[in-house]
Amino acid sequence: MCVTCGCSDDAEPTIANLETGEVKGIHYSGDRHDHTHTLPNGSVITHSHERESNHSHTHTLPDGSVITHSHSHAPATEPSQIHAKIHGTTLSLEQDILAKNNLLAAQNRGWFKGRNIIALNLMSSPGAGKTTLLTRTLNDLKHQLSISVIEGDQETTNDAKKIQETGCKVVQINTGTGCHLDAAMVERGLEQLNPPLNSVVMIENVGNLVCPALFDLGEHLKAVILSVTEGEDKPIKYPHIFQKSEVMILTKIDLLPYVQFDVQRCIEYAQQVNPHIRIFQVSALTGTGLDHWYEWLRQYAI
Repeated sequence: MCVTCGCSDDAEPTIANLETGEVKGIHYSGDRHDHTHTLPNGSVITHSHERESNHSHTHTLPDGSVITHSHSHAPATEPSQIHAKIHGTTLSLEQDILAKNNLLAAQNRGWFKGRNIIALNLMSSPGAGKTTLLTRTLNDLKHQLSISVIEGDQETTNDAKKIQETGCKVVQINTGTGCHLDAAMVERGLEQLNPPLNSVVMIENVGNLVCPALFDLGEHLKAVILSVTEGEDKPIKYPHIFQKSEVMILTKIDLLPYVQFDVQRCIEYAQQVNPHIRIFQVSALTGTGLDHWYEWLRQYAI
């Protein structure tokens, strides 16, 4: 879980297989590893810890002064800085704690490649219409493409049940207080989902415009979904997720007569932060624009 994005290390993610009714906890590895810190006076401090724990360390320096700092040791977090005050000097200790996640993501990517499976990571803020668009897509394409779904939410299996009603395979991952999926969760999800060879896996991430973009899941591409009810300036207010996404799907365009939303300006903002982003304008309710989305998806997946 994240150290800085608000995720809690206290909550244990779970995965629910709606086909079997089985619910399992997702356990992270507790293997030990070492940290070495070189202080401004040349002293070297080395300590070991369990990867899963979130705890503090106290070190006594040669001059008798004491420093304390905290670690969060989950396998999937973004780069963070740990600051300690030593004689009025801030010691910045930078850690690339995304390394474990990236390793698992690479393994997931190899797993997909070995089975000729195309994986898409669908990201958006809550209420943008991910699930509605996904269920419409599944119903319309389920006889043309084999699509399975990993559904991510903090709590409930509500969205997974909607996906299940389409007849497609689905597993639900609940992150507790976690605000995104990570590669380890997807790895466990794939074990339960067992998607067929030569198919498509849709990963519906937790609703959040920040952290999901930071975590590689092993997917082939990221797609950000933005609704016309959210405001056209989202691409420049949350640029990272649009920079990382190959596709932007503008949803709920049937509501354009009733909301203040400048479509052209939104597109310009998106292209400003990502000149290569592919944009689709759709309404999952009326079906407007879905043909272009489906045509691209079929060409990409086949």
